[in-house]
Amino acid sequence: PAPGQCLRTFLRDLGWFGVKKGCDQGDCGACTVWLDGVPYHSCLVPAFRGAGHEITTIEGLASDGKLHKMQQAFLDAQAFQCGFCAAGMIMTAATFDAKAREDLRHMLKGNLCRCTGYHSIDDALHGVVNVEDEVAGVEACGRSLRNPFAESIVTGKAHYTLDVPAEGALHLKVLRSPHAHARITSIKRDKAMAVPGMVAVFTWEDVPRKLYSTATHEDHLVDPDDTYVLDNVLRFVGQRVAACVAETEAAAEEACRLIEVEYELLPAVFDPEIAMEPGAPILHEKSVAFRDNVYVDIHGELGSVEDGFRQADAIHEMTYSTSRVQHVHLETHGSLAWRGEDGRLHVRTSSQAPFIAKQKLCYLFGLYDRDVHVFTERIGGGFGGKQEMLIEDLCAHLTIATGRPVRFEYTREQEFTSARSRHPQILRFRTGVTTEGKIVAAELYIIGNTGAYGTHGLTVQMVSGFRGLTTYNAPYSKFTCDVVYTNIPTPGAYRGYGAPQSLFALEVHTEEIAVALGMDVIEFKRKNWSNVGDALIMAVALGEGREGKPQVVTTSALAECVDIGARAMGWYEKRGKLKDVPGKPHLRKGIGMAIAMHGTGIAGLDMGAASIKMNDDGSFNLLFGATDLGTGADTVLAQIAAETLGVPLNDMIVYASDTDFTPFDTGAYASSTTYVSGGAVLKAAEDVKRQILDHTARHMLHCSLEDLDLDDRRVLHRDGRSVTLEQVALHSLHQEDQHQIMATASHMSDISPPPFAAQFAEVTVDMETGQVTVDRLLMAVDCGIAINPITASGQVEGGMVQALGYAHCEEMRYDEQGSIVTRDFGSYHLYRANEMPELEVIFVETYEPSGPYGAKAVAEIPKDGVAPALASAIFDATGIHIREIPFTPERVWRAIYHQKS
Repeated sequence: PAPGQCLRTFLRDLGWFGVKKGCDQGDCGACTVWLDGVPYHSCLVPAFRGAGHEITTIEGLASDGKLHKMQQAFLDAQAFQCGFCAAGMIMTAATFDAKAREDLRHMLKGNLCRCTGYHSIDDALHGVVNVEDEVAGVEACGRSLRNPFAESIVTGKAHYTLDVPAEGALHLKVLRSPHAHARITSIKRDKAMAVPGMVAVFTWEDVPRKLYSTATHEDHLVDPDDTYVLDNVLRFVGQRVAACVAETEAAAEEACRLIEVEYELLPAVFDPEIAMEPGAPILHEKSVAFRDNVYVDIHGELGSVEDGFRQADAIHEMTYSTSRVQHVHLETHGSLAWRGEDGRLHVRTSSQAPFIAKQKLCYLFGLYDRDVHVFTERIGGGFGGKQEMLIEDLCAHLTIATGRPVRFEYTREQEFTSARSRHPQILRFRTGVTTEGKIVAAELYIIGNTGAYGTHGLTVQMVSGFRGLTTYNAPYSKFTCDVVYTNIPTPGAYRGYGAPQSLFALEVHTEEIAVALGMDVIEFKRKNWSNVGDALIMAVALGEGREGKPQVVTTSALAECVDIGARAMGWYEKRGKLKDVPGKPHLRKGIGMAIAMHGTGIAGLDMGAASIKMNDDGSFNLLFGATDLGTGADTVLAQIAAETLGVPLNDMIVYASDTDFTPFDTGAYASSTTYVSGGAVLKAAEDVKRQILDHTARHMLHCSLEDLDLDDRRVLHRDGRSVTLEQVALHSLHQEDQHQIMATASHMSDISPPPFAAQFAEVTVDMETGQVTVDRLLMAVDCGIAINPITASGQVEGGMVQALGYAHCEEMRYDEQGSIVTRDFGSYHLYRANEMPELEVIFVETYEPSGPYGAKAVAEIPKDGVAPALASAIFDATGIHIREIPFTPERVWRAIYHQKS
């Protein structure tokens, strides 16, 4: 090993890519290996200490051609989603003896998972089998079938973005701004270039001077072109200043330290309300911003809201606020770019939208579409954080400039300082109600802090307004919003995309109104929530297109979700009956609830495509452009095809997210994959089915097409005759009417059928310290028909735990100079296995006719209801409404203290 090299990088340099990088500080456990049978976080072990010891990685855990029992347990429980943490989890859990198993959650506290919520991992450790074996002739959809890549995940063979040899690749490191607002007056690179192994230093003068947006939206007009690849004006701490490429990572890092930069400091502003005041420092030119620091303002109104308020018996007005949180996908951003033998630019990257990333690269560097190839393999989580082009541009440009492959990987600290986060908001609700508890008018004003750049700034706040004013659908509604530039690092897309902010405020607000009216919270909400047949009125008020496509609620099981959840939690037995804990009078227990409505894709905008080819043996190649970043897309889309074609799932050979080989897809975001991309898969499969039946009817069984159907790898005639799919494939290719049976289809929906959910929470509040302990979370969800129930429940469990962090303990904090102080897993607290509350998911199915096999979205709605349900439970325990998240001990204690005083 090199001097100072850790065991993790040493093993990866040798090609053992099952050893993952998640944190560099021993906090996540993704790099766990065994030294003489004892688990260690290899990022903390100097490589030279491995000398003389037996080192076992996940690749060496199986023996004699059989999986280790813990690998099999994770396989059977499907104890992973993106799978990035699975190797480390398995390496740790495989060492547990009987004593360790007495407290499994505590024993796993050193291993983080950001996807699953730990429930399925706990199942694996207890031998629970969650997946079903395929049975001949049994339908594929609606069953918990195995992920096609499951075995490669649990054996460490699945390749994530940078799990490839880097021979000959230059290493890219970036010098970042130490100032929140500054202008570069000079850059000296002489000392940096003198470092052995240095190849080049690039500054703002060396890259194309084109404005663009880092957001990967198909409609680029929804984001401002306010960003340069490298700029001479710096607007947040952590912004790119210069890029160094070298033969080694160490040389590139040293060169960054030796670049000499002189800055002209400029005044900074971090508070969006102050940024809108006269005389505030202006961040961007007038050609970019709508009005000073207001990048854009949004207006939408149905009827005259003031007329609505005149019909109200009472008007309730209150302000709420939400904070910044980070995605914390365990795989950090990474890309590798190179010139192929064909002379084209190839980019392997961790992107949720590789097709849109390709479009942006072509625009930035003046390349033809045919000159660029962008693709992904497995992605270790994204949650919206990889719906940006944060690294591909520099990799591509430096490959073009040097002619060499270039590799770029974020550190965990850079994820906090220089990647994206959730938009913080200030939300002011004004609602008019009658004495009978009917909402007649609602007004929402949002100040959205878009940070230094406007990526996703418009669309996130539009979703906030849309969700905040259609969940209860007041007949008179008005939405206004100012999206404001400040000198904080830029927020972006994050799972839920504006809904978690507005539904926190909305649900706390409606509960406050119910309490003021003396009504039961559930009954007040029931009287006002949107029902089947209701037009989602703010969709029209916000205008045609984007989130403003006219929409109607086509299916809803919200009432059933609430009723089932309330019974399961004992809502009516517990609510309002404050309970002291025996012997601990300082502890109070409470129960709370919230409802949620989300969307399924973006109506009239997002599009997916798929192609299916029949092989000689009757199996099928399934190609689609959607990316699987732990969402289960590979499994669910294959199930849709398998169901349609009457074959088992393992007859579908899946290829995904490659701009050269797979059909176009706008990207894996907006809860669109199952619904939009799945719609394309269904169309392609139906076309292939028609071709199979047509060929069989005309050339093999000589019958009417209507007499045939597909099942169990066969074409079946109603009279009992049949042929195998293999026979059809060979006959069509080699014998009669020779042709390739295949089809390509695309799908875009004009509607976005909303999933609904009811979220319940139980908490214990320490009245002396403000500490909130979350005891139980239950979510009842209407997502249409769950194509793969275990995958869907994993999405809900993982989403609830992410939302729990958002509500309870996660918060990006900054000092007075705008520098982030929460830049690792020690200072930014994530829920660990030993801290988990009891989790339960209940699916209340409806059949959504516009979705493939009745499906709606499920990935984002679990983010929406946890924060207000916790607020509701805290109110039940303490009698206090808290209008700002997260519910940290200090914030809760101050609220209790102020009530007492």
